[in-house]
This record gives sequence, structure tokens and C-alpha cells, in this order.
Amino acid sequence: MALGGEAIRAAAVDALHAELIRAGESVPRLRELLSEPVDEQVLMAVLRRAVPARFLELLATTEPWSERPRVLARVVLNPRAPRSLSLRLLAQLSWRELADVAAAAWVPAGVRLRTEALLREVVQDLRLGDRITLARLATAAVLPLLLLDDDRRVAEAALQNPRLREEDLVTVLKRDEVPRVLLETCAASSRWSLNYAMCLALVLQPRTPLSVAMLQISSLVPRDLRRVADTAGLRPLVRAAARAVLEKDEDEGPPNSRRLN
Repeated sequence: MALGGEAIRAAAVDALHAELIRAGESVPRLRELLSEPVDEQVLMAVLRRAVPARFLELLATTEPWSERPRVLARVVLNPRAPRSLSLRLLAQLSWRELADVAAAAWVPAGVRLRTEALLREVVQDLRLGDRITLARLATAAVLPLLLLDDDRRVAEAALQNPRLREEDLVTVLKRDEVPRVLLETCAASSRWSLNYAMCLALVLQPRTPLSVAMLQISSLVPRDLRRVADTAGLRPLVRAAARAVLEKDEDEGPPNSRRLN
């Protein structure tokens, strides 16, 4: 029975799509099609296909579809959506739909930039569960705000996001307002704990808990040990530890291997 229902729906999708292609950019015919009853799931499926741009414009201003953010999100995500239309509709989308738009590779750059700007505006107002979810799927432009979240669970989710790049994480770790929870979470992260650039950033960050910073010292190469030893503002014990490891390495000769990644 389920298969029969899927077949019926697929046939309805094909039929509506064929009608739209025949209508082309004819506004009267497109309005006529929009006046006919249609299942929302069928419409959503059709919007995943190439449809006339005029249909997208009319759909976005025709009730009840103009009041349904899920449908409007599919309009924005359609490759044929005019840029001006997409920009106009973004304000009507929820954070989850905005995240989907931002992650879509085919969305025009201008639309993506505006989408990410809207997401950054609402991040702090989201509930904890929503911030955790967004941290898992956010794009690189939004991730820094989530990495700076005071809740450990948000930081953990952001660190596992496949879009998080080494350079972006290191940039956040250098910020004066970086929360202690991120520093601790980075050191314990299964993905990042062995990343050399991250380890160095932890040592060079004055806010890093002493125990966390000390654990990274032995992984540093001589040039960075010298840098740590000479960096004003770091805890005296951290600088002294860097000098001690450097002196030990010099006494014992070059190590057999260094952790570089």
C-alpha cells in the first residue's frame, strides 16, 4: 500500500511538472495552475526540479504557499529562483531553513552572504538544542559565533562540524574573549587534539587553563618553543616549561619525530 501511495505521488509530481513546463512563462496559465488544489508534498517535490522562474515568483505571492516557510525555502533553493526573489524571501525563513540555504552549493554568493548574516543575527536568541543542531551543520561564516558559545555541548558540536577549517578555529582561539569551555573542549576533542596549529594556539592563548597549556608544550617544535618562551603575557610557568623542553631537546639532540598535525 505504501508503494502504491508513493507511485501515485510520483505520478502527481510528474504531471504537475509537465503542466508547468507547458505553461512556461505564461502568467495566466501559471495562475490557473496555482488556483487548483495541490498536495504540499507534491509541490515540494516539484520545486526540486527545474521550473519556470515566473512560477516561482507567483508561488511566493500566492496564498497559502506565501505563508508557508518550508515552501518558500524550496523556492529559494530552486536553481532558477531569481536572486532578487530569493533575497526578499529570506526574512520569512526559520533558522533551520536559513541553514539549509547557506549550505547549498548552488545558491548565488549574494544570497548566501545575506543568509549567513541573518543566521548570525539570530544565533544568540536560539534555544540550546537549536544552537547545538546549528553548530553541527553551520557554514564557516557562522561557526565562529557557535565556537564562542558558553555551553560545552555547543562547542563540542561545532568542533565536529566537517565545515570547520583549521585556520578558522585557530583564529577563534586567538580572540581575547574566547571562553574557557572552548579551550578545554579543543584539548579533549578526538578530531582536533592532535592538530599542531590548534595545540600551539592553546599554548599561546593566555586564557588557556594552565593544566591544558602545559600538556601541549612537549608537542611543540623548537622554533615554537622559543616563541612561547619569548611571548610576554603568558604565565611564567608556561614560558619556563617551554624553555625547559627546548633546553632538554638541545642537550639530547634532535628528536626522532615531531607531532606536526
